[in-house]
Amino acid sequence: MDPQTLRDQFPFAVARVTRRWRKLLDERLKDLGVTQARWSTMVYLQRGGEGLTQRELAHLMAIENPTLVRLLDSLEEQGLIERRPCKRDRRARRLYLTSAGERFMSDLNERGNVLRDEMLKGIEDKDLEVALHVFERVMENAADLKK
Repeated sequence: MDPQTLRDQFPFAVARVTRRWRKLLDERLKDLGVTQARWSTMVYLQRGGEGLTQRELAHLMAIENPTLVRLLDSLEEQGLIERRPCKRDRRARRLYLTSAGERFMSDLNERGNVLRDEMLKGIEDKDLEVALHVFERVMENAADLKK
């Protein structure tokens, strides 16, 4: 395939994979009342370090603050996260998984891991490493565009 065709197809291929991942994961989490967006928010809190502010979490997730607020409100209503006052900045609140949220994450992560392994079946680790490197570079380039 010629280089221009590869470049032309790249954004559409990324979008297709993203949509398929979201659709399949939403189907597998439906009985728990959680979507891929809610799960990924909780993953960022669990792995990215609890106690993040909303702004820090929105930046990590590369989403707009209003979108994140709706996700956080629904997770808080489900009793899966809590907002606590920030000791250094009284205007800010820090985000934490509740104990129920921690327990819930083990089931969510297990389901996510199974789907991930099914979708990556037959793909070599070295190929994944290259793909992740490409995505990191694309994100770096995108960050430079916002400046």
